[in-house]
Amino acid sequence: MKRIIIISALFLGGVFAIMQLFRPKIENPPVTHDFTAPLQVKNILVRACYDCHSNETNLRWYDQIQPIYSTVSNHIKDGRKVLNFSEWDKLAKPDQKAKLWESINQIEQGAMPIASYSFVHQDSHVSAQDLSILKNYLQGMVKRDIGDTSKLNDLHKQYHSNAGSDETLPKSLNGITYIPDYKNWQVISTSERFDNSTIRIIYGNDIAIKAVRSHNINPWPDGTIFAKAAWDELEDKDGNVKTGAFKQVEYMIKDSKRFSKTSGWGFARFKTPKLVPYGKTILFTQECINCHKPMSGNDLVFTFPIKN
Repeated sequence: MKRIIIISALFLGGVFAIMQLFRPKIENPPVTHDFTAPLQVKNILVRACYDCHSNETNLRWYDQIQPIYSTVSNHIKDGRKVLNFSEWDKLAKPDQKAKLWESINQIEQGAMPIASYSFVHQDSHVSAQDLSILKNYLQGMVKRDIGDTSKLNDLHKQYHSNAGSDETLPKSLNGITYIPDYKNWQVISTSERFDNSTIRIIYGNDIAIKAVRSHNINPWPDGTIFAKAAWDELEDKDGNVKTGAFKQVEYMIKDSKRFSKTSGWGFARFKTPKLVPYGKTILFTQECINCHKPMSGNDLVFTFPIKN
């Protein structure tokens, strides 16, 4: 028995040693234009995000041991695709605010930093105070236009336009057809994008509503459909808020077989009252799935039902 244990230990040790020879290369390309912010904000993002979302990855000694190294390499590769603070200048100003909003939202939801990463890298933890600092910084970037005449004009034009008729239903590049009946579905949740001053309502079809009532939402059953409609947010001088012009509607459709390449979910977006399908190629779905990946613990869904 002792001999077997020794041989097994030597074998495992040999396998472990060989594994160290096969390692994907992690490169740190030049920083073209680093994200700039007040030191307090920058320090939080560097500590919590930069290892995977910048070209300034700081590998600790324990990150460089296989098979951990390969996992870290994949996290960095995926992270830079979604957001790279070292190439901040490649994003337009509205997109910069949108990326910050998405990042802060994912931190608040507990999706970022990834649990396995923060467990090992304890200094990456974002406290409630840190989160408050990040929120205040983003809110300071957003200018609230009280009685915005351009938004009022957009609403007026839409009101007197016939665009967006449901007679001819547009189809996204991945084959999802616009579903006009979402307007009759029940509301699952609401949200506000203060970075771009829009209001969103998330609707669910009958299967989604049944799943909510039966607490069967992780994973959501096949046939679930979410529709997230967005409008401009209009605020008057008295602080009253109402919806303005229609901006877009997005769909998430659960079909494990049809959408197996995107983790069982089909994505589509139709913009403006003309319902123009989003994306120049079918690869737009990769953009969607990359955004939702941090919510893998919630079946890739950001929405938490108001009543669950």
